[in-house]
Amino acid sequence: MSHKLLKPGFDLTLRPMKYPVFYEMYKNGIKNTWTVEEVDFSRDLEHLHQRMTPAEKHLIHRLVAFFATGDSIVGNNLVINLYQHLNAPEARLYLSRQLFEEALHVQFYLTLLDTYLPDIEQRAEAFRAIETIPSIRKKGEFCFKWMDTINELRSLESREDRRRFLMNLICFAGCIEGLFFFAAFAYVYFLRSKGLLDGLAAGTNWVFRDESAHIAFAFKAIEIARREEPDLFDSQMQELVIGMMEEAIECELGFAKDVLEQGVAGLSLKDMEQYLKYVADTRFDALEIPRQYNVRNPFQFMELQDVQELTNFFEKRVSAYQTGISGSVAFDEDF
Repeated sequence: MSHKLLKPGFDLTLRPMKYPVFYEMYKNGIKNTWTVEEVDFSRDLEHLHQRMTPAEKHLIHRLVAFFATGDSIVGNNLVINLYQHLNAPEARLYLSRQLFEEALHVQFYLTLLDTYLPDIEQRAEAFRAIETIPSIRKKGEFCFKWMDTINELRSLESREDRRRFLMNLICFAGCIEGLFFFAAFAYVYFLRSKGLLDGLAAGTNWVFRDESAHIAFAFKAIEIARREEPDLFDSQMQELVIGMMEEAIECELGFAKDVLEQGVAGLSLKDMEQYLKYVADTRFDALEIPRQYNVRNPFQFMELQDVQELTNFFEKRVSAYQTGISGSVAFDEDF
């Protein structure tokens, strides 16, 4: 029987390599190594205390409360549910790298919270947000629901098992990393477009790149699984994916209403809803599912992030890490 990515078992042999694309993704991840210590938050405190409106402060407090546990949930799912079922050592190499990056993101957000919320009680409240703030709890429940669907699945023996696994993978790459976090990035880059919170934006650049790579890996794994088992992704599963994305948008819109409830100048709930639908359509494109919304990106500052800044990074930054140069990295050039 020819090797299949979702075949039960635990292949340990890297040669001959069955899926070199995953090994290349792993190597690219290594090239993009960064550290939290490179992020300079010194100006952020001045902005928080002297330049931001109460509504903007509310936005950032809700955002850091979501960040407090978001990447921990993703990392836990990776270890508990994903690593054991992708039967290719080169794919597991990438997942090992991804787990390191998730830990780095947790460290970044921990440092962010410690910096932004020096009051111990405020900080503890942020870490309890997944239990105490309804809009964040709803997003957490969405994550845990899909984690729980395959928690007890130890081997992908049947086609139904493989579909359940793919639904988990699509949820975490397409809805959680691919929608919840991209919504969070939009808030950060909106504030940056107003000249606010340089440190948060600089660190988010690194996280943005990592998350984009995680999504690309997951969608490549899904593409390969579908190619190896063409009838795996049937019309019923397609409808399940569409329904799952709709539920994710509903969760994120609830969070947006909370974040924007005090009225943030220049950022409307209507635009946020359109942005979420635009992002969802990009995930549908990657999954070869017809677009459901057909809307444009309303946020010009996110288009700049997607194209120009990423290009700038890959052209100018990677070589610094390859040659072992250390020091701070600035992202304040004019693009």
